[in-house]
Amino acid sequence: MRSRLLGMIRKEFIQMWRDRLTVGMMLSMPMMILVIIGWAINTDVKHMATAVLDQSRTPESRDLLTAFTNSQYFNLDYHVDSYEEITRLVDSGSAKVGIVLPPDYARALKQQRVAQIQVIVDASDPMVATSAINAANAIGQVGSLKIASEMLQRSTGRVPPPTPLDVRVRAWYNPDLVSSIFIIPGLLSFILMQTTITIIAMVVVRERERGTLEALIVSPLRRWELMIAKIVPNVVIAYAQMTLALVFGVWAFGIPVRGSLILLYFLSLFFIMGTLGLGILLSTIARTQQQAMQLAYFIFVPSVYLSGVLFPIEGMPPLARTVAYVIPLTYYVEIIRGIMLKGIGISYLWKHLLVLATIGVVLITASILRFHKKLG
Repeated sequence: MRSRLLGMIRKEFIQMWRDRLTVGMMLSMPMMILVIIGWAINTDVKHMATAVLDQSRTPESRDLLTAFTNSQYFNLDYHVDSYEEITRLVDSGSAKVGIVLPPDYARALKQQRVAQIQVIVDASDPMVATSAINAANAIGQVGSLKIASEMLQRSTGRVPPPTPLDVRVRAWYNPDLVSSIFIIPGLLSFILMQTTITIIAMVVVRERERGTLEALIVSPLRRWELMIAKIVPNVVIAYAQMTLALVFGVWAFGIPVRGSLILLYFLSLFFIMGTLGLGILLSTIARTQQQAMQLAYFIFVPSVYLSGVLFPIEGMPPLARTVAYVIPLTYYVEIIRGIMLKGIGISYLWKHLLVLATIGVVLITASILRFHKKLG
């Protein structure tokens, strides 16, 4: 009995060693997860892209803006000339924060009156918004203490206001900072990607294992026709799944839909085609359904953590942000949140559409070429 058991254990080790792809994926998966979470994820977001409308243009206003820069939470990347430009930058996602200084900012301080400034925050991501709001309020408090001290030194008998600097924060799109409004659209995007990649990869691998795929290949069907026949039903299923998830998200969690659903469904097609192409590409690499699933996990893990589904990209190190902008899910998350939460249109999203279309063409072309090479 002992010799039989040892023989079976030895046989399993030999069989496992022959499947080196599976062993390699099993051993490297924990390291990949630890690297992504330990190195790339940071909930304390700094260096947020900021648009500034300085209508005062005085030494006092420049001192305040310097305080924002020195805090390391704000990068004053855009200096604009109108409130509409700030709105456009925040709507498009180019700027996460907008700072508006009124024309009488310096005059109010010199007259020992309260000077108001407005800070606009893109609250569609509560983590980014919380960092921006806390940093802006802290800068306002420190600035008020400094300005009040200076007012007392040059006081002429008039009592200066206790808080001469009034920072008024306006949170757009999600004023109550409800996390579900941010997370649910992102999770919907990830679930759509996960199912489209997994289903198409498993279907192709399963048919190869059963021998039915080779039977279809020798039929009069061209191979590109075979691939389209595989893709079209999965596109229909993906749209059905997306519709059910949208209805449930709106009904159960109160997720707003402020933009055009027609535009959302149209742009989703480019994302779905790209993920289906990726699924077919994985099916040409995997020899078994188990390998197909494991390969898919190597796509899912960086996608869910680095694409902005759960954690803000702005808080990641530069290399992680570079990787994030190679992931198709990053652009689709921006599209679905932009349409649902901000109500923006194609004029803001055409760049995301262009990237998704390019990625989709590359993935589908690569899957067709490898499909020919693998089964030809």
